[in-house]
Amino acid sequence: MTFDVAEKFIAAAEISLGVRLPESYRQALKAENGGSRKLGSDVWTLIPVFDQQDRKRMSRTSNHILRETKAMSGWAGWPPTAICIASNGMGDALVFLRQGAVCEATVYLWNHETGHLTPVAKDFADLKK
Repeated sequence: MTFDVAEKFIAAAEISLGVRLPESYRQALKAENGGSRKLGSDVWTLIPVFDQQDRKRMSRTSNHILRETKAMSGWAGWPPTAICIASNGMGDALVFLRQGAVCEATVYLWNHETGHLTPVAKDFADLKK
């Protein structure tokens, strides 16, 4: 089950990451902090932002975007500008790429076996629920 999330927690995540997230992604987070998206035959688990509103939300968002991005940065071939927004449970990730202090809107699939990035959507809103 997913919850909405307050703007202040999205802003806190952006400050911690040092980047402004794409607007369509921010709007999706406000309505549903987590959840899933379909891409081909895979179902991708969306990474939430850390929600400190109460203990239940803190527990449900403990594997948040900052934590997952830091964890993935230790993997061989991880792009240094990548922000992890989803995983498929098999090591691959959906990511945004930083362009200075903002993320570009394009969603990329990062393949953990090859380290290659493949654009999969021009915008987060283009991904199917």
